Amino acid sequence: MLESKRRAAIFLILAFLLAAAAGFLVFQKVKDLNAELGGMTKIYVAKGEIPARTLIQENQITTMEIPNKFLNDAHITEKEKLINNVSVVPLAEDEIITKNMLKPLSGLRNENNRLVVIYPSEKVEFDQVVSALDRVDIIVSTENNGQPKTEIFMRDVPVAWAKGKKAEDFAGAGLELSIDDAAKLIHVQNYADKVRILKANVGKEDALEPAAEQQPPAVIEQPAAPAEAPAAPESPDEAAVQLEVAPVQ
Repeated sequence: MLESKRRAAIFLILAFLLAAAAGFLVFQKVKDLNAELGGMTKIYVAKGEIPARTLIQENQITTMEIPNKFLNDAHITEKEKLINNVSVVPLAEDEIITKNMLKPLSGLRNENNRLVVIYPSEKVEFDQVVSALDRVDIIVSTENNGQPKTEIFMRDVPVAWAKGKKAEDFAGAGLELSIDDAAKLIHVQNYADKVRILKANVGKEDALEPAAEQQPPAVIEQPAAPAEAPAAPESPDEAAVQLEVAPVQ
């Protein structure tokens, strides 16, 4: 009886030692695999179905972890890179979102409008640096049959974007136009002698002066007429003569 208990205890100890050794070996193997994979990184995937060409919302995305060994530049690891972007293909649930699937959301006010990029050159000149949301007027100079002609080609054309904020690094702007006007502007770019881009008035009116600062109109005072000189006092002889000629009542 004692011999059987002793054997059972020995087997239990051996089993425990073997299990511990196996656990250690497995742990070491997993550790080596993780080191080989380089850790884990979170990437963004679709939380549900996302139709193509629709603005991606924050509640439509989630994250999942993949080994760094399989991570590449196409994966998106920052949520900011998804803001104001649309997917050019429909996305299914849990599908990985990659950079080549995304396009920036168009800043055009009308989906039927087109963006025409104007670059400064010998033919095209910007009189001022423009920026997004500005408006410009386009002046065109041409020569027909030896007769020069300069005219206003377009007015109040909205600027969708501009590259460069200072004159020394300004590199052009994108103008938003209808498809018909876009064709006309491109024709002018190609064949006009000179194109000038003028920054248009943004429409802000000058502020009126405060009422307290407005001075009332000046009143011009006319000089007073000179007072008549008082009559010289009559001499006693003149007074007596007047009394003598007075009629008798």
